[in-house]
Amino acid sequence: MTSSYGDLRGRAAVVTGATRGIGRAVARALADAGARVCVSARDADEVRRTAAELDGVGLAGSVADTDHLRELTDLCLSAFGRLDILVNNAATNQPYGTLMDADALVWRDAFTVNVEAPLRLTQHAWHGWMREHGGSVVNICTEGAGHVGPGVGAYGTSKAALLHLTQQLAGELGPGVRVNSVSPGLVRTEMARFVWEPGEKDIAAGLPLGRIGEPEDVAQAVLWLCSDAAGWITGADLLVDGGTSVRRARTTP
Repeated sequence: MTSSYGDLRGRAAVVTGATRGIGRAVARALADAGARVCVSARDADEVRRTAAELDGVGLAGSVADTDHLRELTDLCLSAFGRLDILVNNAATNQPYGTLMDADALVWRDAFTVNVEAPLRLTQHAWHGWMREHGGSVVNICTEGAGHVGPGVGAYGTSKAALLHLTQQLAGELGPGVRVNSVSPGLVRTEMARFVWEPGEKDIAAGLPLGRIGEPEDVAQAVLWLCSDAAGWITGADLLVDGGTSVRRARTTP
């Protein structure tokens, strides 16, 4: 079935990090658009609840576990008979702090979760379904990948690598598979609570759109990229940041 924006009936999707924040909102948006959704996260109880709420399926585990990635792909294919959409959302923002103090193992874990896992899961989706039938992959990056910031060197560097990976995969997997990314600004999630909670009003006041983001803002962007309405878009990064990147143009009344 050919879909327009908001109509993904007949499609099947895998979403990682899907029980909280942006991932949960993405899974909900895809399900509301008619897609059958397979969710992944670490907490087994949360996975069961989320899968039940979406009338989908789920598998608990870490994206750092290569066996989990293969089993997740197999689950989607066995449950729905297809895998049209992959949203690589699971991420870690550790190690937090200066790069000169970054533990080597934790630094490596950041790249395992934020870069290698999206590649490995895309490989499984490609070999299991998308090579023959096509599909759409969306990687969740960050607007912070384009600049430096205190304490987030490992996170930003790994997400910058994910942006390049997105473009490389787009070049290799077309024309049948589109690969894009969405880069959120500051969004009201638990993972980012330490950033937005202490000064939300001041942060929001400095943005052209006057508020920090909600998970649903990002989910709608992902939904559009997954749909045929974005059928001539690949290798792109969609910035969803409330105007963070242009806030310096604002003048004080």
